[in-house]
Amino acid sequence: MSTDTTTSVSTHILDTSVGRPAGGVAVRLAARSGRDADWRALGGSATDADGRCKDLPALPEGTTHVRLDFEVEAYFEPSARNQAEARQDAPAHRDGGTGVFFPEVAVTFAVTPGEHYHVPLLLNPFGYSVYRGS
Repeated sequence: MSTDTTTSVSTHILDTSVGRPAGGVAVRLAARSGRDADWRALGGSATDADGRCKDLPALPEGTTHVRLDFEVEAYFEPSARNQAEARQDAPAHRDGGTGVFFPEVAVTFAVTPGEHYHVPLLLNPFGYSVYRGS
């Protein structure tokens, strides 16, 4: 829970190709204080069995931009082998590819002090969508 001066971030991932949460996806959090400032790595975690990443650190005071880096390629490697038949819209090796078009997803967004930002990722091997949740 955030206070007047603490800004926090949470996320979760839904694998839309199978309609289930994406567990075990590594997530890294970085922040900067100003659009020309350098990114500062703050920590990382992985999504749980419910696809949620609940333990990301609070953002430092003065943060203006946040970046979430999702390492999704490793998630899709076993999924592509074990669940190819379940993915009617995304076969494991469509057109001779590796089974995943976006091996990582980086989401950058602006923040205001004291607010909580929940950023869900809707994911499949060939596309993704993000939005500010609640």
